[in-house]
Amino acid sequence: MTSHRPSLSVGDQAPTFTLPDANGQAVSLTDFAGQRVILYFYPRDNTPGCTKEACAFNAVRDKLAALRAQVIGISPDSVASHGKFAAKFGLDFPLLSDPDHIVAEQYGVWQEKKNYGKTYFGIVRATFIINEQGRIARIFPKVKVEGHDAQVLQALAELDA
Repeated sequence: MTSHRPSLSVGDQAPTFTLPDANGQAVSLTDFAGQRVILYFYPRDNTPGCTKEACAFNAVRDKLAALRAQVIGISPDSVASHGKFAAKFGLDFPLLSDPDHIVAEQYGVWQEKKNYGKTYFGIVRATFIINEQGRIARIFPKVKVEGHDAQVLQALAELDA
């Protein structure tokens, strides 16, 4: 397994994609043309950090909408897993399934990780703000969940300043 880590930078065109959501419906980045997108990558449904992050974004959905932004979460979990996760926590934004980590690799977040002495590949938690023109406006690498929703809201407000 190789780590494909393109170096995306602020100002780059965001890589486009189409993935199935929690209902099995195809969702494309181009579906959100003319809107801001908060694209966040997370390791796994129903884990403490991922649940906290998803619920935090869900809680500020109205504030994000006021700043013309739509949240999209991507993980390698299955469509069925996403469906259960979204239902369990009342998540009201698309969760996309990337089991072959193709989109994660395009965004450079499928990386080698270490845990308890084991080395493996997985998603490194990261968030990308994509502007109305489909360009990357902000990158948050190696996200710490606590307070991340506030960081994203602040970054969106700065785009309007």
